[in-house]
This record gives sequence, C-alpha cells and structure tokens, in this order.
Amino acid sequence: MKHVTRNLVKKAYPMRKPWSHKGDFGKLLVVGGSRTYSGAPALAALAALRSGCDLVTVAAPERAANIIASFSPDLITESLTGNCLSSRHTRPVLEMSKHADAIVLGGGLGRKRETMLFVRNLLARIDKPCVIDADAIHAVATNKNLLKPTHVLTPHAGEFLTLTGHEPGQDIKEMAGHARIFSSRLGCTVLLKGHIDVISDGKETLLNKTGVPKMSVGGTGDTLAGICGALLSMGLSPFAAAYSAAYLNGLAGELASKHLGPGMLASDVLSSLPAAAQETLK
Repeated sequence: MKHVTRNLVKKAYPMRKPWSHKGDFGKLLVVGGSRTYSGAPALAALAALRSGCDLVTVAAPERAANIIASFSPDLITESLTGNCLSSRHTRPVLEMSKHADAIVLGGGLGRKRETMLFVRNLLARIDKPCVIDADAIHAVATNKNLLKPTHVLTPHAGEFLTLTGHEPGQDIKEMAGHARIFSSRLGCTVLLKGHIDVISDGKETLLNKTGVPKMSVGGTGDTLAGICGALLSMGLSPFAAAYSAAYLNGLAGELASKHLGPGMLASDVLSSLPAAAQETLK
C-alpha cells in the first residue's frame, strides 16, 4: 500500500513566483464558530496562513468573530449577527465566498437545527473547492447529494460512522478499503483521520504515517482543515491537498512533541507548521 512521502508533498506544493502579488497564493474563507466555540475556526485560519496562504477571512457569529479578531492582526474577520449561524446568513456568506478561492466549513459551528440547515443551504449554492470538517460533516450526512468532486471530507472514526454507517476500525487494510469505497460512492476526496491517516479519491489511496499519539488533543483536526483549505486555495487538486495537509500537520505535530512532550497543544502544532513546511520543501 502506498504512503505519502516528503517528495510527493514537495512535488505537489506550489512555488511562489518572484513577481507574485497579494492573493496570488490563495484566498481562503473559513466559516465556523458559535457562541461557545471560537478556537476551532481561529486555529484553521492561522494554520492556513502558516501554510503559506496569502489571505484568510473568518466568517463567524459575532462573539466568536470578535474573539478571533483579537488573536492575530493577520486575520480578517466578518462578524455575523447572532449566537450561531443559520439560514439568514447564507446570502452574506455566499457573497464572501465570491472573493475566495476555497472554503473551510465546519469548525466550532455546533449542531443546532438552524446551523445544519445553513450548512446544507450553503453547500447547495457554492461551487468552490471546500473542506468539509467537524460539525459540517454531520450536516451533509443527511444529504450526501450535496457532495462534489471539489470537496474534501475530513472525518475521524466517529464522524465516518455518522457519515457512512460503517465503523472504519483500526485495521489499516480495512480502513483503506472503507475510505476508497465511500470516497467513490460519495464522489469526493475522503481524509480519514487516525493514528495512520487514510486519504482516498476513490481511485487512488494513500496512507500517511506522520504524527504522534498526542495529536489526539483537541484542535489538531482544525489545523489539518486549515492546511488543506490553504492548499486548495493555491490550486492543488482535492486529493493532493488532502494528502499534503495530512503529512504537514503530522510532521508539525512531531516537531512540537519533541520539545513539549505530553504538554503539546494544537497551538504548538500551529507554531511548528513553518518549520514542517520548510523541512518538507528544502
């Protein structure tokens, strides 16, 4: 079974031209957050910037957006009224998406009925490359027809069960088989997260072995989604963006763990991303 390698990621990663302008290396829209959860979209957005994306905008409910804006002057935030996203936000988010090359959707949204409807309404109307993560996976589980070849799904084992009705298990061959079959059925790329990540577009399947067990800490899935979104915005195919993101996120976790051990947090993975990318691309 084939594995993701440094050379494979290096070959896929786009190189910045000397006369590049702001926005040439990707414009990403991160849609997520709720009154309770502001960290997830912030981690995704910052991971995208640390992966080389030129411009990242976060669209989130008012309280979350205001908190996220305070994290870094590098982030652009769009504050939406209310404590959670709902159908009334579909139109303004659609307008924002027109200025983006790709979208990351799901982190911190929560699973209120009106929020799940918002996700489905949005996906029915956009045709941009999109990372569908976390709570957004639960939204599409009830309407899989919304999925497109330009989408990357990033489920962990529990979300994969919700999405497909099948436990992926821990046997790598079985996991790879499940990911390949359901990627083909769903018509999109699947990045099944685990101790070993499985990435499949239904035709080709790769295993990613970078990472450490401590990456089970909350937030590392958000950094993964942000990296993947950044690479989509730079023009990588969904499959290449997914396997490259899995590799870089895992390598950043390895680098952070060497210094911090059991105290490593998702924000430390974020801080190690530039070094991981530099090591991969040298």
